[in-house]
Amino acid sequence: MQEKAMIVGYDAKRIVRNGTGLGSYGRTLVNSLSENQHLKMRLYAPDKGRDDFRQQIILRPNINFIYPDFLRFRFQRDLWRTRGIVKQLRQDGVQLYHGLSGELPLGLKAAGIPGIVTIHDLIFLRHPEYYHWLDVQIYRWKFLRTLHEAERIIAISECTKRDILAYGDFPEDKIDVIYQSCSLRFCNEASCSDKERIQKKYNLPARYILNVGSIEMRKNMLLVVKALQHLPTDISLVLIGRHTPYTDKILEYVHTHKLEQRVIILHGIPDEDLPAIYQQADVFVYPSRYEGFGIPIIEAIQSGLPVVACTGSCLEEAGGPNCLYIDPDDVTEMAAAILKSSEEKKWRVMKSREYIRRFENKDLASLVIREYEKTISNKK
Repeated sequence: MQEKAMIVGYDAKRIVRNGTGLGSYGRTLVNSLSENQHLKMRLYAPDKGRDDFRQQIILRPNINFIYPDFLRFRFQRDLWRTRGIVKQLRQDGVQLYHGLSGELPLGLKAAGIPGIVTIHDLIFLRHPEYYHWLDVQIYRWKFLRTLHEAERIIAISECTKRDILAYGDFPEDKIDVIYQSCSLRFCNEASCSDKERIQKKYNLPARYILNVGSIEMRKNMLLVVKALQHLPTDISLVLIGRHTPYTDKILEYVHTHKLEQRVIILHGIPDEDLPAIYQQADVFVYPSRYEGFGIPIIEAIQSGLPVVACTGSCLEEAGGPNCLYIDPDDVTEMAAAILKSSEEKKWRVMKSREYIRRFENKDLASLVIREYEKTISNKK
């Protein structure tokens, strides 16, 4: 007798709108899960978002995107995602709903639809100083509301699990850590011609340290810019991330200290260009004060780079014992760690690659499906 398919709904807002972070997590997970034909996957998004993000989803027969095209204005569609979606989930026969970006809609539990949520971080509670006070109140309310609606929680790191227990009232035995899966595309060596093309396209220096991610105060990139003054003059810094007010602060420091020729800031880099940029760097730096995880660290190690990161959150959990971790306020320690990593590059990368295999887990889909089965069985 053929096994009946499980109909699962997903919050796909970040899948269609976000290039990295939450968007990358959702796309990677959905593509892994859709290989299981016993899942009927319905991806609910308030709009179609960006074509290039949406097209990263492998459209197998068991996947459908669903948008509220009957709603005209964006605020209506966002309200639909928060509450109105529940009615549609019932109409569509959804048996389980998975919030991929830390949220579940209001009324899910009352409608009898079990919900599972992936929580990536609680930075807004751990470090509210990085947010407007009103945003902190809104995010806190959403977090507490989600705990009320959820049957189970997936935390993407032990660090995040500890924060959930510290800031929320939720049974520990209903929180499971399932590490974020990583694409293997950074493991593939770019061709010499591709590297040369990318070097010319972005005018990359001969020797550089690299950071990839959003350029904001929490990411603490000014530490590395300051450390650059303690490094040999043939070493440059390449930052990849969208322009923010914190970028202006960095540029002001760069101008004041005449570092214009050594600091390159790039925006809007296509995903397909990233591997060749990573692979031509000398060292990867990730000085963030707080993260829920640290996917760029894993991408860097896959690309053959040693990593220097900061203490204080989950980065040791992401990079393992053979990366170097320094105080997030120590400029000279950052400079020394960059030089040490460069000198010891070969063995540090080899050991780090062994460590990150746990995040290249091909069983990610089966672990998540096991969560689905536990969630549904608990409701019976």
